[in-house]
Amino acid sequence: MKGTAFGRRYGRALLELAEEQNQLPKVQRDLEGLLATWNESRELRDVFENPSVTDEARKQVLEAIGKRLGLSPLVLNTLRLLADRRRIRQLPELVEAFTVLAQEKQGGLVAEVTSATDLPATYYSKLQMKLEKSLGAKVTLVKKTDPDLIGGVVTRIGDKVYDGSVRSRLAQLREGMLR
Repeated sequence: MKGTAFGRRYGRALLELAEEQNQLPKVQRDLEGLLATWNESRELRDVFENPSVTDEARKQVLEAIGKRLGLSPLVLNTLRLLADRRRIRQLPELVEAFTVLAQEKQGGLVAEVTSATDLPATYYSKLQMKLEKSLGAKVTLVKKTDPDLIGGVVTRIGDKVYDGSVRSRLAQLREGMLR
């Protein structure tokens, strides 16, 4: 699993708490919804990145998000902790680590799918079905973008990398021509 020590540490702690409280599925759903909201809202990210926003205003935003998304107390408390420590910008790392650890715990696999731009949801669902069929296990996709790929997709499952990117093809052509 790629990711930071921060993400793994907080992800593991949240996973253990979720298991202790028998809330693993709820916490997973909450984190997925929260991450989608975080990624879609530049204004939300600005609240936590702008030093002129007061701690009180940040807390009010967190409470409003928690209420609107119906977050479990466990997830809301984690958000409060991240905000207090000024680490909420690292929410995506925590969610990625949590997802990977939870999937491994449940006997599934995590596939990191990186593309040059966001792809349609139908592409991801077809890819997930094909991976599950070929690997014989439940697969969770972690979607990332990297404009340097130019086009195509790179899929990483554990130690295996399936590189179908234009960048990789161009590198292969260049090597072939230099021989």
